Amino acid sequence: MGRRIILDVDTGTDDAVAIMFAALHPDLDLIGITTVNGNVPLENTVDNTLRVVDWIGRPDIPVFAGLSRPVARRGFPGGRHFERDTDQDPHGSELPIPAPHSKVRDTGAVEYLVETLRSTTERITLVPVGPLSNIATALAIDPSLTEAVDELVVMGGGHGVTNVTASAEFNVWADPEAAAIVLSAGFDRLTLVTLDATHQALITLEDCDALEKLATPAGIAAARIIRRRIDAYATAMTTEHAAPVHDVLCTAYLVRPEIVTTRHLPVAVDTTSSLTIGRTVIDTRLDTPQEPNAHIAFSADARMLSELLTSTFALDARTGRPN
Repeated sequence: MGRRIILDVDTGTDDAVAIMFAALHPDLDLIGITTVNGNVPLENTVDNTLRVVDWIGRPDIPVFAGLSRPVARRGFPGGRHFERDTDQDPHGSELPIPAPHSKVRDTGAVEYLVETLRSTTERITLVPVGPLSNIATALAIDPSLTEAVDELVVMGGGHGVTNVTASAEFNVWADPEAAAIVLSAGFDRLTLVTLDATHQALITLEDCDALEKLATPAGIAAARIIRRRIDAYATAMTTEHAAPVHDVLCTAYLVRPEIVTTRHLPVAVDTTSSLTIGRTVIDTRLDTPQEPNAHIAFSADARMLSELLTSTFALDARTGRPN
């Protein structure tokens, strides 16, 4: 039995790759997926997530619909950093794989999180790779849920690298109040995988060719999806032939922690300034008076990530063996 995890996603291209990795790697036991508004509206995150689990032959993994808006705001703090379904959009509204046959569960994502974490006899790893709205709402219902989580692995934030604004990374910026709640909740171990790390673990067109040659559903989908990201980054950021696939670095970290280099530091979220809202303020001073609350990933190994993707996406979902 692998490490039991719940993914919280806003699927999204990089979320899709993270889901496939978590669903296929033999060291991970993906017991549920919760969805949240983020990269695309909630109805699309649900649809895309169901597409992924169906496509790779894992419709047994339950999918739950979560919050369609931030916890304290009617919408995002400001304008988007790209227009939907344009050449600069790395996601698109729908993933380029067939529509799903599976259905979302009747239970809501927050209810599922609360019930599962309250009832578990074995601690669970929680991996939110989108805005933290679902997680913050579950904690508001029951702050003691942190005791059921062995590690919270968050894709979000940035120190030297940002994207949606000059100060902020999208997941934290999209619901800054939720991020502030989660980062201060007191989890035994909180690992924050930042843009500083994900932008060092770029996946290349050559990597996509290798994935496609696997001829597995996951390999084919990952190649197709990542090529879209590479094209979007080339259009928007003049980065050619490679792109970050942020969320999958979190799931890769679960099986190979050495893939990232972390520092144990204090981090807080700006929820008020018009210029820096959503910024993750990471205190790197040696003499900081603040207590560390997160293990911050600042760098990552691109080659290790590529090798992990290729070896994992070669596996057959039914047998757990190479196709």
